Amino acid sequence: MGKVYAVLGDIHANIDALNAVLEDAEKQGVTDYVCVGDVVGYNAAPNECVEKIARLSAATVCGNHDHYCAYNESLEDFHPMAASVVEWTRRQLTEENAKWLHDLPYSVIYKGITLVHSTLDGPENWGYVFETIEAESHMSYQNTQVCFHGHTHVPTIFKAHGFNITQMPPQDIYVELGRKYFVNTGSVGQPRDGIPDASYCIYSPEFKKISFRRIPYDIESAQERIRKVGLPERLAQRLSVGR
Repeated sequence: MGKVYAVLGDIHANIDALNAVLEDAEKQGVTDYVCVGDVVGYNAAPNECVEKIARLSAATVCGNHDHYCAYNESLEDFHPMAASVVEWTRRQLTEENAKWLHDLPYSVIYKGITLVHSTLDGPENWGYVFETIEAESHMSYQNTQVCFHGHTHVPTIFKAHGFNITQMPPQDIYVELGRKYFVNTGSVGQPRDGIPDASYCIYSPEFKKISFRRIPYDIESAQERIRKVGLPERLAQRLSVGR
C-alpha cells in the first residue's frame, strides 16, 4: 500500500476543526500529513494546534500568521482585527512552540510534492491567488507536478499545460502526465467560501489522485473558545457562515 497524504492548511488555531479533520483523515487511510501553513492566528488554541501538527511530524511551511506570531515585527500592514489576534497569540505561545513556528521554511519539496503558503515566485511576500492571472507567475517556479498552497482560505485547482492555465472548482481529479497542478486546499480552521465545514485535501501519489474533503465540526465549541479569551466577536460569528 502506497503513501496517502492529508494536506492541511490555514488551521488558524482552531483545535475543534483540526481534531475533526484528523479523525476523518484516519478513517480515509491517510498515512502521512503535510501542512501549507498558518497553523496559528484568528482562533483561540494556538499552542494545542502547533503541538498536534508537530507530533504528527507533518512537513509544514510558514504562513504569514505563523511568521508574524513568531517574529516580533511591525503589524502595520495587517488588518487591525488580525493584528490584535497576532499580538494575543504572541503572548500565548510557549517558547518551544514559537521557535517551531520561527524555524518553518517558506517552501519545501517533500517526497515529490511542493508545499508553499502563498506562491513560489515570492513566498515571503504573501501574494493571494484567486484567478489564473495570479497563478501565472507562480507556475514558472513550480518544478514538481503538484504543488499545494493555501492563504486565500478558498479551495480551488489551477491546472497548467504549457502556458495555458485553467481554473477548476474543488473536485476529485487525477493528475495527468504533462500537466502541472497548483492546488489550494481550502482552510481547516476558517473557511471563506461560504461553507462552514473544515476543508482539506487527500493526495495519493500511487493513484495520482487528489480529493477534497469537507468535514463538519463543533463550531459552537470553537466560538466559545474565542469568546472565553476575549478575541473579537466577529471571529466567532464568521465561523458559522464560512466567510
